[in-house]
Amino acid sequence: MFTGIVEELGEIVRTTETGGDSALVAVRGPLVTSDARHGDSIAVNGVCLTVVDVDGGIFTADVMGETLRRTALGALRPGDPVNLERAAALNSRLGGHLVQGHVDGVGEVLSREPAAQWETVRFRLPAGLSRYVVEKGSITVDGISLTVAEVGDDWFSVGLIPTTLKLTTLGAKGVGDPVNLEVDVLAKYVERLLGDRAAGGVR
Repeated sequence: MFTGIVEELGEIVRTTETGGDSALVAVRGPLVTSDARHGDSIAVNGVCLTVVDVDGGIFTADVMGETLRRTALGALRPGDPVNLERAAALNSRLGGHLVQGHVDGVGEVLSREPAAQWETVRFRLPAGLSRYVVEKGSITVDGISLTVAEVGDDWFSVGLIPTTLKLTTLGAKGVGDPVNLEVDVLAKYVERLLGDRAAGGVR
């Protein structure tokens, strides 16, 4: 479990195909590897990956074909920056919102509108996700916990403060670039429970 508060802007070192459609990804992140061990979870652009090895500030993780197909990780190349966050500790503050690291779909940057103290960025929403996104609700974009400013049938927008623009990948994303999206898991649970109740499955 994560909080969507990016700890470090890391870098893809290399991607090695390991047979079939899977790959071994090496990521540079001195901060997140400072206490990392085999089996730990680190979110890379919002995707929960399991650490296989750590060596000199670089960790490696296996990425299965399912992950490559359902996220934007497959488009990353050596040198690309990535948002990194270690799994949340039970005694830490929840600065963002509950983030699983399970990407629901890949969106796309539609527009950017700079302002004096912030920037408004609009993203395309994949079909089927808009019902989980509400104005002033939470959404995770490339592992960053953000508050939804506006939402439409197939898009949503957020306001990015200077810190977010400087310390995460969103500062350099251009129109057309893909982003990993994870909607608020609470919305999915509520939908499932209400659906079961309507069908007579919950008493």
